[in-house]
Amino acid sequence: MYTIFVVCIIIVIVVLLLSVITTSKAYTYKHTVDPLENNPNIHTENNENQMEKKEEK
Repeated sequence: MYTIFVVCIIIVIVVLLLSVITTSKAYTYKHTVDPLENNPNIHTENNENQMEKKEEK
């Protein structure tokens, strides 16, 4: 009975430590963001003018 209890406590501690380690690594990860300049999904005035010029040709 006590051996099962001890094994369960050890499993809980290991899972808790692994989740804390994973979370701390996730918070220290440096995310990067692509610049907005050459993004074809953003419609700006400059992009719309270029699209119009292409359509005229």
